[in-house]
Amino acid sequence: MTSRFTELVVDCHDPERLAAFWCAVLDFTVLDRSEGKVEIGSWEPTVEAVRAGQMPPTVVFIQVPEGKTVKNRLHLDVSPIDADTDNEVARLLGLGATKVDVGQGPDRSWVVLADPEGNEFDVLRTLAPNTYVTPPA
Repeated sequence: MTSRFTELVVDCHDPERLAAFWCAVLDFTVLDRSEGKVEIGSWEPTVEAVRAGQMPPTVVFIQVPEGKTVKNRLHLDVSPIDADTDNEVARLLGLGATKVDVGQGPDRSWVVLADPEGNEFDVLRTLAPNTYVTPPA
């Protein structure tokens, strides 16, 4: 017997706001919503697809009354796929992310940001195929 990782659940005050932020970050769409809950993902899960193999999990935002009080024990890492890391960080800041210090120190290869409700996430190295710009001749 085995299980599949199918959803990552995030407690929050405003599920609609966080779902919109993360849809813009990850190019996901809203799959389902009900009172106090929004689920987003990159694909529409079916029982058959999940049983057939590992698939990317969806992200579910659930409204809770309490606020975030300490550093997350679990966080997401994202990697830009069509821009360099600096440009992606600038885009995410424009979407409402903020830079945060969680003790990562100055010599790091990633950038720590927080979503609009303060949940930390890391922006890692770019996966863009060619981010080197040739200087003009």
